Amino acid sequence: MTLLYTTILSLSLSFVAWMNLPQNYNEGLAAHQAGDYDTALKEWRPLAEQGNAITQYNLAFMYNNGEGIAEDNVEAVKWYHRAAEQGYASAQNNLGNMYYNGEGVAEDFTQAVKWYRKAAEQGHAEAQSNLGFMYDNGEGVAEDDTKAVTWWRLAVEQGDAVAQSNLGLKYAQGEGVSQDYSEAIKLWRLAAEQGNTLAQNGLGVLYETGEGVRQDNIKAHMWFNIASSIGDKDAVDWKTERENLMASADIFEAQGMALKCISSNYKNCGF
Repeated sequence: MTLLYTTILSLSLSFVAWMNLPQNYNEGLAAHQAGDYDTALKEWRPLAEQGNAITQYNLAFMYNNGEGIAEDNVEAVKWYHRAAEQGYASAQNNLGNMYYNGEGVAEDFTQAVKWYRKAAEQGHAEAQSNLGFMYDNGEGVAEDDTKAVTWWRLAVEQGDAVAQSNLGLKYAQGEGVSQDYSEAIKLWRLAAEQGNTLAQNGLGVLYETGEGVRQDNIKAHMWFNIASSIGDKDAVDWKTERENLMASADIFEAQGMALKCISSNYKNCGF
């Protein structure tokens, strides 16, 4: 088996309450958290129209996801753009995603890079991860493993699981960095503990092949089992491959380890 994963984009979903915002912002936030999207829209739309960047972002998010209103990516882009122009990093990141995916606007990797970079330079971890993705794949910029690694390192420092997984893959493959399975394992463990299935599969592969760790079919099965339980289809196939080479008692042990790992919130995973 080989490591054939692709790096992925992340999407900012955060709603941030700032001090000194109008009371109706907080009322809208409480309504949104309670699932009362109509009230959230009622409270936030006037603030957005007055130029408040946070509520412009929130309004865009609601249009983007069809919360309390018909999904409308053109409107989402409009409001993300207004907030992004004011320097709101989460809006810049999500606007980059809209350009990347061609949602509500023509697909444009150069524009995606532009907005990811603006947010990344403000320290936005997901935008840093996304910018690393663009350099890794040569989309909107010249392909550059070193720059991909640089941006992923910054996101890793903030605990971003996607960046941890992607940077771990670079260390496993020796792209943009010297090959170092120990570092790959370290990063994948961090990401795996956050439920990142690419990292969980990566650990499974290393335990299967014995690269950087002692070869161990039981631990390989454990990680493939965990990833498959989250819905990763590749992990299902890889778990089945391991089972065909394992004794029933070893499969039973691996299943018990997977359950213990998940139930302990990844604190007891046989590391």
